Amino acid sequence: MAYQFSLADVGYLAGPAGADALNLAAALAVTDATLLADLTAARRFAGGHAAAVVETVRLRRRAVGKLGERAAGWLLTDEALQQASPWPVARHRADRLVAAGVHDVTCSIGTDLAALNAAGHSPLLGSDLDPVRLAMAAFNLPGVPLVRADALAPVSRKLVVYADPARRSDGRRITSVSTVPSVAELDAAYPDRPPVLRLPPGIDYDDLDRPGEVEIVSLDGAAREAVLWPDAFAAGGVRRRASVLASDGTGWQITDLDGDGDDGTAAGAIDEWIVDPDPAVVRAHLVRHYAARHGLHQLDPHLAYLTGTAPPAGTRAFRVLDVAPYAEKTVAQWVRRDGVGTLEIKQRGTPVIPDELRRRLRKAMSKDTRTAATLVIARIGDAATAYWCRADPPAGAG
Repeated sequence: MAYQFSLADVGYLAGPAGADALNLAAALAVTDATLLADLTAARRFAGGHAAAVVETVRLRRRAVGKLGERAAGWLLTDEALQQASPWPVARHRADRLVAAGVHDVTCSIGTDLAALNAAGHSPLLGSDLDPVRLAMAAFNLPGVPLVRADALAPVSRKLVVYADPARRSDGRRITSVSTVPSVAELDAAYPDRPPVLRLPPGIDYDDLDRPGEVEIVSLDGAAREAVLWPDAFAAGGVRRRASVLASDGTGWQITDLDGDGDDGTAAGAIDEWIVDPDPAVVRAHLVRHYAARHGLHQLDPHLAYLTGTAPPAGTRAFRVLDVAPYAEKTVAQWVRRDGVGTLEIKQRGTPVIPDELRRRLRKAMSKDTRTAATLVIARIGDAATAYWCRADPPAGAG
């Protein structure tokens, strides 16, 4: 279980004695294997706050990878860091608010406030019920006004309301629409200015039936969040948007009103390439729009796999080498024939479990892992079809 910080811990860490202790602890390994030794060493210069110091060093190292060097000197909790958006995602969201004054009513340790501040939003206000996280936010963002308040009890006027309701309950991630507080409760608390809401990317937003735009945001091929934008921020009447971001600063978007439409994208036979659209496109229900934009079509009307004569630039795709009704024996023959030592398995719409199939194919595989292939298994109509492919770029590349 992660260390539970107290207000006394935050007061110590934020003061000169804590700063000295953190500087000394920065030289410790702070790994699972060295934790007991690290705590023993830290007690020599941090006394009763040794655990808080060691945990802060551990969290700062993790935070830099997610939030950048700005977080190298922050105070954090494990849960707050887990829920925080990666910095490129937080900045993307902050930039969409068009320099409006914002009140973050669930500010936690201040990660989203930091992105809003960097984007030039003014005035800014943060509030939270947790006194420990609020004290950490005050340390992380000196000068940004903060107040202890319930997200459902308005303490500001005119500012755009932003909320990132809790995704966890009793240590377990929430997968339904029942966030804490709920979307309905937040909307009811601010009837004159519906909040901008950050929610889990897999949420059933159709079930919420909330006016405005749903934006699914991905980073480096992984869906990160669903943002519910009220009508005031739904540019041009857009109702669904997929925003595909990369850590190198590149990105693109597709919406349900971008002029592509989905006419002429009926499912059809396999072509030279299989394209697996970015998760943001899939979860925003924009697969057919994406297909129309790039001259592709679906393999099956119920699947997100697309096919065409050429993949979109910069997209990982799979050149089709062989096709057959799915049978494990056929796949094993392909593996032996091509001397494959590294096998990527992707599937949609079938009961195949990739890891289990890969274990059963191990005897057929070569010991030379430099030869790689990708097996795509898809339910086409009522039967599973196997596509033997070469990935471009290969798994792990880029």
